[in-house]
Amino acid sequence: MSFECKLSLLLLAFSLLASMAIAAEEMGEYSVNLATNDTLGTYLVNETGFSLYYFAKDAPGNGSSTCYNECLTAWPPFYAENISVPEGLNASEFTVAIRTDGKEQTAYRGWPLYYYNKDMEPGDILGQAVNDVWFVVNATDFEPMIE
Repeated sequence: MSFECKLSLLLLAFSLLASMAIAAEEMGEYSVNLATNDTLGTYLVNETGFSLYYFAKDAPGNGSSTCYNECLTAWPPFYAENISVPEGLNASEFTVAIRTDGKEQTAYRGWPLYYYNKDMEPGDILGQAVNDVWFVVNATDFEPMIE
């Protein structure tokens, strides 16, 4: 195979890889993304569009969770090994918290993040204001309600 042919194949491979990377970004394949609701504004969701919540009874902003045992049945912890975010979010605001049960959980600005087990489809926000202590994470104006 000639040098020119090998170079052409190499350039084609790089072009395909770059196109795939751009396509993945355009599809919104982030570990944390944004969704919008007329009432709640812009809030955090996972890569498939499921709402992320914080628990007002967690210690304010220190990354430690107080949701264990039966609480975890309704509110499973969210964890993403590699954080990638769209424009408008800062990946450095996401940290990993080590729970007392030894599991890892992603936190936003020090607040552990959770799913709600009754949210069955992307975009569901059934956990919003449950018992006045569970809330979606408003991405543009995050002011946690502290219990």
